[in-house]
Amino acid sequence: MITGCKNYPTEQGQQYLDGTLSPIFNVSQPRLTKPVNIDDYLQQVKLIEQVSPSLYKKNQVIYEAVNQWINTNLATNEFNRVGLTSYLLSGQDNYANVHLTGYYTPVLKARHYPDDQFRYPLYAKPDNWQGELPTREQIYNGIFAGRQLEIAYTQSLIDNFIMEVQGSGYIDFENGEPLVFFGYSGKNGHPYQSIGRLLIEQGQIDRDKISMQAIKAWAEQQDPQTVIELLKQNASAVFFKPQPNAAVVGSTGIPLVAKASVASDQSIIPAGSVMLIDVPLLDDKGIYNGQRELRLMIALDIGGAIKGQHLDIYQGIGDDAGHQAGFYNHYGRVWLLTPPPNSHLAKPQNE
Repeated sequence: MITGCKNYPTEQGQQYLDGTLSPIFNVSQPRLTKPVNIDDYLQQVKLIEQVSPSLYKKNQVIYEAVNQWINTNLATNEFNRVGLTSYLLSGQDNYANVHLTGYYTPVLKARHYPDDQFRYPLYAKPDNWQGELPTREQIYNGIFAGRQLEIAYTQSLIDNFIMEVQGSGYIDFENGEPLVFFGYSGKNGHPYQSIGRLLIEQGQIDRDKISMQAIKAWAEQQDPQTVIELLKQNASAVFFKPQPNAAVVGSTGIPLVAKASVASDQSIIPAGSVMLIDVPLLDDKGIYNGQRELRLMIALDIGGAIKGQHLDIYQGIGDDAGHQAGFYNHYGRVWLLTPPPNSHLAKPQNE
């Protein structure tokens, strides 16, 4: 296989085991080891049942079949024995290499009021705004001044931006009170521009070294105005809503379990869908080490940059999770688990 695939890249975990795949979904029976996260997966299903009975009911046949598969200790190529079919996604290259990235929930230190150190605001979404919401550049230029939309002030503009990319975060006001969850409250509706891509195009960071850590390291070496000028090129901006004592939730409103939930393009992978994901493992420097693990995951979130054959894996809360999330820009195989065509639940529409 190594000889046959020598002309294909593999440094980001790509594999070329099955040849080219034409349809978006391809019937396939994976012959892999058991998932490493069964307990986390079961916890995620339980949260769906508790928080969203309607979503649970919609996928109940699948959840119960997977539970039966787990309890009877069947192999990964035996889902048919519990009434399920596994569909291999064709991937971005039609070799079943699905793009895998990571996201997490940051924890930022902040203040309720600005001072010399904590001077970069996070904003609530404006109510009753007339016309199109302002761009990031207009926001940085002060268009919200006097409207009392500032809900916290941090000490890092790039940290604020990273929190926007992640979609939510915890805020530590360092006043002895519990952390406050700042949940996603919408965005301004302007196009998203990848600042990582811009930094590559400008020759600031090499393409093979781009990561969230590299972007943050670059920003820390620049003066504030240089960082502002870069970020303004991404017109999209995210707003937040403080939610004390709240858990991290996805777009479905369901609390997320680390490495058991993903953001997906719901036109391909609908909310509540169960997948087997063959995940490449990375070392402490973000390098693919040649090892992989299989995980059961559920689609419970969306993302502005998550389109097509691309999944964003939720890594958890805090710096360690952020370290992993920042490095993931790799590829893995993904099987969607669903009842066969003759079931009352339809198979994928794009097979």
